[in-house]
Amino acid sequence: MLLLSLHPKAIKFMFLLHIMIKTDALRKLLLVPFRLLYQVSVVIPILKIKRSTKVVFYCHFPDLLLAQHSTFIRRMYRKPIDYAEEITTGIADLILVNSKFTASTFANTFKYLDAKGIRPAVLYPAVNVDQFNEPSSFKLNFLSINRFERKKNIQLAISAFAMLNSPEGVLKHKDITNASLTIVGGFDKRLKENVEYLEELKDLAEKEGVSNNIKFITSCSTAERNELLSECLCVLYTPKDEHFGIVPLEAMAAYKPVIACNSGGPVESIKNGVTGFLCDPTPLEFSLAMAKLISDPQEADNMGREARRHVVESFSTKSFGQHLNRYLVDIHRGKED
Repeated sequence: MLLLSLHPKAIKFMFLLHIMIKTDALRKLLLVPFRLLYQVSVVIPILKIKRSTKVVFYCHFPDLLLAQHSTFIRRMYRKPIDYAEEITTGIADLILVNSKFTASTFANTFKYLDAKGIRPAVLYPAVNVDQFNEPSSFKLNFLSINRFERKKNIQLAISAFAMLNSPEGVLKHKDITNASLTIVGGFDKRLKENVEYLEELKDLAEKEGVSNNIKFITSCSTAERNELLSECLCVLYTPKDEHFGIVPLEAMAAYKPVIACNSGGPVESIKNGVTGFLCDPTPLEFSLAMAKLISDPQEADNMGREARRHVVESFSTKSFGQHLNRYLVDIHRGKED
């Protein structure tokens, strides 16, 4: 039996497990008591009541770092919850995380577990590469895909794009009047931050003088997103210290290079100078990388093809299934890395 929390990311994870269960080794493994958890560790002690049960916990990111501890009351409220998260996480037979960056964060956050030698293994998320077709053409368009939240640092994309268009910018001798930036993101009008941040971004575009070349799209469908990916020159991924980041994988699976910050998960998923560019999170560094792709569209196409090959080899559902299958078989047999 597999048990997962009904979190949006967990639903995607169920899809991956559905694919992996087709393998004979895993099918046999599921005949023994086994539990695989995603996101919530507090139920692990209940599952471990039966001693023969093996529990694997996939930690996307420590919950205590996602919760607010801004006031004394919040800190007091969270203290027992945070303690319970660390203790119950340590009861799992195997802990998996989504990146080496998250693994280091895990060690720095759960110091008690780290002192006991309990360290997570890395299992990178995957993307269904079959949903993306090879594009036949592209526009001089940069695409940003993120939720409309301030931590996503979307203003970096706008400022970098504006720097491209400035008279003293990095492409001052090249006509880029046809260049555009499309900003797509999850948006909920009931969330104050979503509403406020979208307006802040629109105001910034006006201030930078590039509002006519920037299009904002809120909460588009998967089909619409895939169409935007197929038409763009490259994808700009602006969050700093992102836990992993699924957008770069989707972009590369769609044959597009990615320009991202040189921190967090993208450092592990993007090959700098091969499948995209890893940059300091400044408008100048991002605009220089963008200028390289505008100046040499063929290089952008070559990088996109290499990006697709990279994702198929290392981040496909097949690769994910093989790695998870290996972890499950090893933990069932009582092996340790």
